[in-house]
Amino acid sequence: MSTTPERDLLLELQDLIIGTDSIAEFLGGFAAIAADVISRNAGETVECGVTLKRVKHTRTVGGSSPKAIHLDKIEQQVGEGPCITALQTQRPTLLGDVRTDQRWPRYQKALYDEGILSALGVPLEIGEDSSAALNFFATSTSVFSDDIIKEAAGFADLAGSAVRLALKVGTAQGAADDLSAAMQKRTAINLACGIIMGQNRCTQAEAMTILTNVSSHRNQKLRDVAEEMVIKISGDKPSTHFDA
Repeated sequence: MSTTPERDLLLELQDLIIGTDSIAEFLGGFAAIAADVISRNAGETVECGVTLKRVKHTRTVGGSSPKAIHLDKIEQQVGEGPCITALQTQRPTLLGDVRTDQRWPRYQKALYDEGILSALGVPLEIGEDSSAALNFFATSTSVFSDDIIKEAAGFADLAGSAVRLALKVGTAQGAADDLSAAMQKRTAINLACGIIMGQNRCTQAEAMTILTNVSSHRNQKLRDVAEEMVIKISGDKPSTHFDA
């Protein structure tokens, strides 16, 4: 079956979602794909960072390389630049030449000191509560032509759905991990209460009071006291089991 560049890109992003364990890892890989796409189209090496905005705060969450992450963080530290403007306006924002543009002097000087002469911020639509932008960097002023800007915007439109899916998957996984941790905690405490009930022939409420008093007396977390008790009796650390 024949493929198109768009389909190949979607498959690559899909594999990235499946193959990464965290949002940060996904966005780092996503930035690498974005840099590769634009570099191939421009015929020149381009770096890419990813900036995420939630509420009123922006932060660098990924990059195609350590250098890209460093460059992206400069804009967060200075508080101005094309990526932040792209987030505010939801439109691609070009910094065509750091030596002649008048909009962000502090930021432009910092980029110039890093050997970067042009940059491009491209917004990503990822949801109501947060937004993101791609921050492209080049060492010359001829990279971000009108055609390349259109290519970058098209990539962002195509890839935005993958980012939204990754963020949802990450949120769901985080919730699942939190639930699993909570259940593990309750398992240890419930088992410890059962041991106390058997040893003292008391109610569950009375066993919980005893366990809480021991925790307070030892200045230890309740779960840690419970786990120590279970290990002492059974020889194994308590674990939660789920039916498939």
